Formats: sequence, C-alpha cells, structure tokens
Amino acid sequence: MDGILPLWKPKGMTSHDCVMKVRRLYKTKKVGHTGTLDPEVEGVLPICIGQATKIVQFLTDTKKEYIAELKLGTSTETEDDQGAIIEEASVTQFPSKQEIENVLQSFMGEIVQVPPMYSAVKVDGKRLYEYARQNQTVERPKRTVTIHAIAFLPTPKQKDNVIKFQVICSKGTYIRTLCVDIGKELGYPAHMSNLVREETGSINRKDTVDFHAIEEACHQELGHTLLLPITRGLTHLNSIHVDKDTKQKVLFGQKLNKPENFVHTSPFKVMHGSQLLAIYQIHPENSNEIKPIRVFSE
Repeated sequence: MDGILPLWKPKGMTSHDCVMKVRRLYKTKKVGHTGTLDPEVEGVLPICIGQATKIVQFLTDTKKEYIAELKLGTSTETEDDQGAIIEEASVTQFPSKQEIENVLQSFMGEIVQVPPMYSAVKVDGKRLYEYARQNQTVERPKRTVTIHAIAFLPTPKQKDNVIKFQVICSKGTYIRTLCVDIGKELGYPAHMSNLVREETGSINRKDTVDFHAIEEACHQELGHTLLLPITRGLTHLNSIHVDKDTKQKVLFGQKLNKPENFVHTSPFKVMHGSQLLAIYQIHPENSNEIKPIRVFSE
C-alpha cells in the first residue's frame, strides 16, 4: 500500500504518536511524517506510507501555511502557552490595526531566527530542549527562513490582547519565535497562544481526514481509499516525460543524458504517462547528465 495519508493531527498527540498509530492501523512499518507539529498544535500532517516514504524529504521542504494567535503582555520559557511565564507587562494601549499590519509586513521575505531553547534543534549532538530541562544555556545557531506571505486577521479576541494572523513560510520557520519577535516590535513581551497548520505543500485542510475516519476505513479494510497519490506530494517539482525504452533505464536507476533544452529545476520528477518513475537531479559532477535520487518500483 503506497500513498500519502492527509491526516488532521489532533491536539495532544506528538507527530511520532501519529506515526505509531498509523503503523498499527495500516499494519506496516513503512510510515513517516513530513514535518513535526508540537503536541498542542493541530492541523495538516501528511503521513507517507509504503513507497511514499521515499518522498518525505521533498514534502517536508515545501511551504507551510498557518493560522497563529499571539498574546501580548506575557512571554514564556517555551514561547507558547505551555511554559512558565518569564516576563509580564500591562498592555495599556492595544496596537492599532495599522500598527499591527505594518509590523507584520516588516517580517516579509528572508528573516533570521534564533530557535527557542525548547526545540529539537541539535547543538553538539544534544537537542536544545535537553539543555533547557537541565537549566543549561548554550549558544543557539541562527537560521534564515522565508516568510512568503503574512496577513492580520481581525478578531474579537483583541480584547484579550490576542493578535491573530495568517502566515505562509518556508521549512524550518518557528512560529513561536515569530510571535515573540512580532511582540517585541510592537513593544510588548508575547508568546504564541494558539497555532493551526492549514496547509503543507499542495495538501490542505479540506483534503484531510481525522483518526475517527481512518479507524472506520481501516476496520472495513478500506484504508487505501483515504490515500492521496505520491505525486500529490511532489506538485512543487517539475516533470520530464520519458518513452517506454527510457522508462526501463529509469527503473534500473541508470544515469541519463540531460534532455535538450532542459530548463527545469533540480530535483524533478521523471514520468511515463501518469506513472511516477523516479526523482532525478542534475548530476553534481557532470552537468550534461541526470542521475536518480529516488526510484519507485512498479
């Protein structure tokens, strides 16, 4: 069984919990998720099953869309509402709509983030949250991420000092940290009070199924009907199409001459009709050749 299970991850479960549950329901060990969501975050979590596990890295690299809420006036050690409060300030004048929009727009494009101490980023072979739990501080590596779009979403919750916004961002963006940084620009300590992932790549909320639907389908041995085709996780990659003879070479994992007038990005899909054969890239040592990264069996 091969395909992408478009799971709506519930609050209270880790991404690993979700993988383990899908393994049990689908009775297979070949299962992998495509981008960690914190336990208290819900939303789109594509789960790759069977041969689809070969595309995990490519689906993980796609843009993500979130609906986030940040609360002004308090910051926490975890940068969300799960941690202890470390700073408080009275919000005497809630920012105007224009002030909020101006600050949000200042985060457009490439930005530099410092990952939170309570995160899975590794420093000297040890995850940051492990240092944090031992009350140790270490220098955290800065990372450059991209904010592709960000927009203020007016809400009655403003009376609770809450700002709601939509953001489309690159892989590796910490929305918790983004909330803290937005708060600083507005002149207040802040933390992320809620987060929902609405989209990963081309897979969005309307595509998803919850565990209740998955359990029902698997009980009726219809779990396969919930899976999206592997190509659905690769819509951001260009394609080249090959004939029947070349198809066999691709399935054997052979290098090929780069097609004439090749203008595609690398990596890219290799297709025969509607069949996904492989993911190839331009050969790093010979720009006139293309070589396979992943090959899919028939």
